[in-house]
Amino acid sequence: MIILWLLQIVFLKTYYKSMKTNEIKRIGNTLVSEYGEGNFEDIIYSTSFKRGINIEVLNEKGELVLPSAGLGEPRPPRADPIGVSMFIRKLLDSEDGKVLYTTENLSLRAPTVVYGAVLRSQNGENLYLYINGLLDPIDSTTSVLKNQLIIVTIISFLLAIGLSFVIASKMTRPILKVTDAASILAKGNYDVIFEKGDYTEINQLADTLNYATKELSKTEELRRDFIANVSHDLKTPLTLIKSYAEMIRDISGNIPEKRNHHLKVIIDESDRLTELVNDILNLSKLQSGINEIEYNTFDIGLTTQEILKRFTVLVERDGYTFEFNCDKDTVVIGDEKKIEQAIYNLISNAVNYTGQDKLVTINIRNLGEYVQFEVVDTGKGIPKEEIDHIWDRYYKSGKTHKRSVIGTGLGLSIVKTILTTHNVNFGVDSILGKGSKFWFQLKTK
Repeated sequence: MIILWLLQIVFLKTYYKSMKTNEIKRIGNTLVSEYGEGNFEDIIYSTSFKRGINIEVLNEKGELVLPSAGLGEPRPPRADPIGVSMFIRKLLDSEDGKVLYTTENLSLRAPTVVYGAVLRSQNGENLYLYINGLLDPIDSTTSVLKNQLIIVTIISFLLAIGLSFVIASKMTRPILKVTDAASILAKGNYDVIFEKGDYTEINQLADTLNYATKELSKTEELRRDFIANVSHDLKTPLTLIKSYAEMIRDISGNIPEKRNHHLKVIIDESDRLTELVNDILNLSKLQSGINEIEYNTFDIGLTTQEILKRFTVLVERDGYTFEFNCDKDTVVIGDEKKIEQAIYNLISNAVNYTGQDKLVTINIRNLGEYVQFEVVDTGKGIPKEEIDHIWDRYYKSGKTHKRSVIGTGLGLSIVKTILTTHNVNFGVDSILGKGSKFWFQLKTK
């Protein structure tokens, strides 16, 4: 609307004057080129009446030469004598024999555009083409346009306000619903559902928030399980420590054999508590990025053999069997200490979940660009819908928490964090009723 006001009201006069001036100049140049033709007088006559302008050919004295007056024919508007004198003077002073200027017509009291050009006659006398066109007053036209623009502006403004209210309400309604649902979510209600709206962006936002709500619900459930399981694993050794300490105080304090047995239980449970606390701290450090990766080359086969020595007590005491298969040239790149921790935790997990045969198989295979480490157990296997969750802290298939034969229950979560920080491939393949295979790959040197 502002542009229309500027064009139709402010700049209209300037535009009209420029257009009228250019039109008269174009007509004048055309007549100059047509001078000398036999019907030149008819051309002047018809152009004058068609365009509503005064076109005359004057001699050096300012007297009219063309068009000549005919009986019964209307005459074009006559030129102002004072204006003609000024016209001839300007034309004689021009360098190219042409003039174009605007002046005030005293008799009509209106601005006019004057065009002039020198015409060479056949007898050697100079003739002057004189064109005089009124700049029609456009004040009345401007007034009409102004009134129309006022009406159009008011209607457009009212329509814009109404349309903006409709669009705003339609756009903000789903956003307000999303905001209300987010407030409910902030209070810990994970059953809230974010409704979709009429726009793609709103639908994408609702889908994203619904997905986030679902993941938050899972995280909250894992948090509760984690607290419950950690509390269980802390409570059990603390209870045993207290019980056996009281037995030493009340019963076996003076009986060396029983006292030593009770003290061993206290020491073992204290070690288990220490291991649990250390695993929690290590997991926290790994996930927060405090412990940076220190890459070096090492033989993962030799490292695994050293780790298996720590499980010898399970072979001798509980009848476990560890089958170790290793290719030649198993030198890899990684943080040896952290990979050692990951291997130990994977073997510990296999010990806890292997079948009645108590068999755990470790395979190390050279695949060329990578060395793949595998730990295989003969347990019950993992359902497909639970495979993605086994790396979570204290996650147990079927949600039944039991005390580990070895380890603290945080092993797989630590393994995931270590392997993720190494940016390597890892995973698990499992068949129900047959067992599971945990694996990861490290680059060779």
